[in-house]
Amino acid sequence: MPDRHKHRPMDLRRLKTFVTVAEHGTVLRAAQLLHITQPALSRQIGGLEQELGFNLFERIGRRLLLTPRGEQFLRDSRSLLAHARTLGERAETLRRGDSGVLRVAASALTIEGAFPAFLHRYAEHAADVQLTLVEEDNPAEHLNLLERGEVHLSVNVVNNVRLDDPRFGHHALPRFHVRAACAPSLKPDRADTIDIRLLAKHPLLLPNPSFATRSIFDAACRLAGVKPAVRLESKAAHALLALAEAGHGVAIIPSILRPNPRTLRALCVTHKQEPLQIALAVLWDARRSLPSYAEGFAALFAAHIREAFPDTRPARAR
Repeated sequence: MPDRHKHRPMDLRRLKTFVTVAEHGTVLRAAQLLHITQPALSRQIGGLEQELGFNLFERIGRRLLLTPRGEQFLRDSRSLLAHARTLGERAETLRRGDSGVLRVAASALTIEGAFPAFLHRYAEHAADVQLTLVEEDNPAEHLNLLERGEVHLSVNVVNNVRLDDPRFGHHALPRFHVRAACAPSLKPDRADTIDIRLLAKHPLLLPNPSFATRSIFDAACRLAGVKPAVRLESKAAHALLALAEAGHGVAIIPSILRPNPRTLRALCVTHKQEPLQIALAVLWDARRSLPSYAEGFAALFAAHIREAFPDTRPARAR
């Protein structure tokens, strides 16, 4: 007897309904967002479960929680919906030519440090393209965004990313470095660098462990065999700088941020006389077709960094 669950095309409307319910946890909220009635939404979920042959949710009180199979199917559904959206955008791009929306993922610090001036430059270069920024501070999540088709490009820290991964194309960018920002009284000499072994003796104001700058700093501490004196961890770089200005410690920041030179000294952090470098690259999913207007982004962004941040270092061949 043939399996009635095989070889049926997925209904994208039902998948969108399922993802919305999974993300918001209630039929009421999902129905409001999708502008349909609750009974109609429930019928769509029930029809999808019948089509699949397994339950997607279990009800706990008023909330719907995903079953183990539902959690796995949610990942697949998001990927399929993103791919369908990409196909739609691709068709629109082919129809309109060099115009459309370019979605780029970047960390909050990269957006703050590099994009305000670059957005004007890009608008002059591609007047008919809307550049939309997607803020994401976790470097690993950038790769997931690319694979799901939620962004076209990622400006990402790649110190711990394999650039020979055939799934991703890349364009290396000039390298930034890790800085220590402190009140002038904490560093009486005029040197513009500080060794990490000396730095570790000061009370440190560190970015959250999810930040790439923090992982690079922690790795250097392990190599140097030192345990830093951590006073505070924060996701807000400006909170670290404000505390450093008040003399509460040394803030560890990427050189893409420029602290106020009147109140803070910014020192390049070194290990064995070499600066701790932050490697950046523009990444894309090599298995997807990029819109034509995305092709010049990486070179234009690299040129902007070289001009706006003359203390960056050339990208290394990897």
